[in-house]
Amino acid sequence: MRQFLDFEKSVAELETKIFELQRVEDSSDDVNISEELKQLIEKADKQLIALYAKLTPWQKVQVARHAQRPHALNYIQAFIEDFTPLAGDRLFAEDHAIIGGIGRFHGQTVVVIGIERGSDLDTRLQHNFGMARPEGYRKAQRLMRLASHFDVPVITLVDTPGAWPGIDAEERGQAEAIAKSIQTCLRTSVPIIAVIIGEGGSGGAIALATADKILMLEHSIYSVISPEACSSILWRDASQAAQAAGALCLTAQDLLRLKLIDQIIPEPMGGAQRDPQIAIESVKKAIQEALDQLKDIPKQVLQAQRRDKFLAMGRQEAE
Repeated sequence: MRQFLDFEKSVAELETKIFELQRVEDSSDDVNISEELKQLIEKADKQLIALYAKLTPWQKVQVARHAQRPHALNYIQAFIEDFTPLAGDRLFAEDHAIIGGIGRFHGQTVVVIGIERGSDLDTRLQHNFGMARPEGYRKAQRLMRLASHFDVPVITLVDTPGAWPGIDAEERGQAEAIAKSIQTCLRTSVPIIAVIIGEGGSGGAIALATADKILMLEHSIYSVISPEACSSILWRDASQAAQAAGALCLTAQDLLRLKLIDQIIPEPMGGAQRDPQIAIESVKKAIQEALDQLKDIPKQVLQAQRRDKFLAMGRQEAE
């Protein structure tokens, strides 16, 4: 059953009415309301198009967090063949928030690392709501080094509210693990493609998104802090999250304008949650195009370009 966001109320009412009329038509051969149904469907589509053409940053935050958006495992299952998960950081434990392994993408061997947040209560608890601990980032480092050793590209799928902020994570060196992941990304000698598929929160996202190509789905977000946390710090009031979202420039459109990402991947009308298969196919195509652009670049040049790319961020504004 489709879940509607608060700002989709007008569309929800129309689609509920459409569903009820379709049930009436299906249950009786004597009732012909096809013309009325057609008009209602057209009206609902128009309202949806108008609504999503002018989403505010806060509304985009809600879309990016939608529970029915496809998650990392959905993408992996859809376009990574013969995926073999690899567990553990070889230092402490396995972290189920980060899924990683080896598989084939369009026949090419790749290493895939995805942050999985889960789709229902049980899987969300299993994957800790997509909030990784230090062992998760150390597992990602291990897989990136493995990719360099065997000379295969890395694909990362980012969807996290941020790294796990618990005491246990801090005791095991959360900040060091994230910093080392960023360093490992910069030093990796093979192409890295990062895709923000939902929420890209803080250092927990940057740890896996320090890439040659950073792609974002149209209604995903990527920010240094969540709007709620930003609001609590600046105004001591989490209810100002909508205002904070606007100030953070966290939408894909803002980030492309600021040259912090490389490409926006279009979503189906109404967001990836309305037609996950189309969204997955769009991501698949964008990843293939990015890999094609990077495959012939010499290793040393690739590393230098990646380093220069991130050193250049912010310099133009500062000047």
